[in-house]
Amino acid sequence: MSHTHEAGWAHASGALRGPSWLREPSDPNELVEQLWSRTATKSDGVLSVGGVALTDLVAEHGSPAYVLDEVDFRARAGAFRDAFTGFDVYYAGKAFLCTAVARWVAEEGLHLDVCTGGEMAVAERAGFPMERVGFHGNNKSVAELERAVRLGVGRVIIDSFEEVERLAEVSRAHGTRTAVMIRVTAGVEAHTHEYIATAHEDQKFGFSITSGDALEAVRRVLASDALELRGLHSHIGSQIFDTAGFEVAARRVLALHARVATELGTVMPEMDLGGGFGIAYTTQDDPADPRDLAAGMREIVEHECRALGIELPHLSIEPGRAIVGPAVCTVYSVGTVKPVRLDGGAVRTYVSVDGGMSDNIRTALYDADYSCTLAGRASDAPPVLARVVGKHCEAGDIVVKDEFLPGDVAAGDLVAVPGTGAYCRSMASNYNHALRPPVVAVRDGVARVVVRRETEDDLLATDVGDL
Repeated sequence: MSHTHEAGWAHASGALRGPSWLREPSDPNELVEQLWSRTATKSDGVLSVGGVALTDLVAEHGSPAYVLDEVDFRARAGAFRDAFTGFDVYYAGKAFLCTAVARWVAEEGLHLDVCTGGEMAVAERAGFPMERVGFHGNNKSVAELERAVRLGVGRVIIDSFEEVERLAEVSRAHGTRTAVMIRVTAGVEAHTHEYIATAHEDQKFGFSITSGDALEAVRRVLASDALELRGLHSHIGSQIFDTAGFEVAARRVLALHARVATELGTVMPEMDLGGGFGIAYTTQDDPADPRDLAAGMREIVEHECRALGIELPHLSIEPGRAIVGPAVCTVYSVGTVKPVRLDGGAVRTYVSVDGGMSDNIRTALYDADYSCTLAGRASDAPPVLARVVGKHCEAGDIVVKDEFLPGDVAAGDLVAVPGTGAYCRSMASNYNHALRPPVVAVRDGVARVVVRRETEDDLLATDVGDL
């Protein structure tokens, strides 16, 4: 058994070289293009996104700030829409959602997946077509189900036996039948982090196919006069780079689909294959093109349907972070730079910025890797291996574990981190009473705030005092 230092491998004895996939750049000013949104460029060391220099953006809107590339977002949404022609493509509201983004999703012809009443409220405010909304969640409240039924969401994804009865009762009270899908677990574990691999048996989502619970859930839905069964829903995980994991899952889900037809006499018209496609956070990541993903998934499903002798159901997918993740970067201001001497004489350069785990918890939560670049100027200094950390009172408050930055990085510099569109703002917190950053959309040289920065008044608004 090996033992690592709690603050990371770099604190162990020996030379400080960085992880094996990280290469020292010949020029630390250059952008690694595949990590950034498509309008990101550098000129004289200044990073611009959507034609807006981040130096100007920070001067007007402050830091930290999430910078949302509208052109990139729409292009990625369109790429999945066009590649998966004939599918329903569901944008993951949990990745990042605000009214502006909900409207972009609608305008690009995508569907929207929500999993709380709050996400539903954003969709409602944005005027999103409710027939194109799917409602997920393993513990939907009665109030949330009533809202979904009242608004006429296109489908509710059933996740428990209690929910079958709960939703049926709500639907009867509203005098309607609600279209549902049944989430099943296919016993396939995606090659990803344990906490985001969602198709193995020992987890909170869905009904197990192997135990028989999934078939029982189908029976109960079919027996209800208030529910309309549309099909089965499967999701094998997140940050997935190819379609290999879908093959076994599709085989098992389609086998159940066929069994429902033969044993229960019901041909379900739809099936959701999930998705959770990966993005490039660092140079070790190699995400697939949507066209390749679409071709692979089509081939898998068509092959299995032929083998089972069944008609191809209408399919839907959920790309997950793959649309908004690469469309956002976060820009920070450097506060302090501290060289720390380690065992063996190695030096770790700690670059402290004005955000941290309150605006990006993923490094601490998932041990996620990120990249970064100096964003406000060019530098002739040779690169040094740096660790970008936040301002919170936690040793694990790390934004970027390992990256080469110019050796003269200093207080007042801007540092930008790509790939922060998915889950960073959604999972942001007020830890240490930090104020959550704004989301600033950029396009054609214009920056506009779509989610404003929190203020201390916001922070104190829920503090009712000593009653």
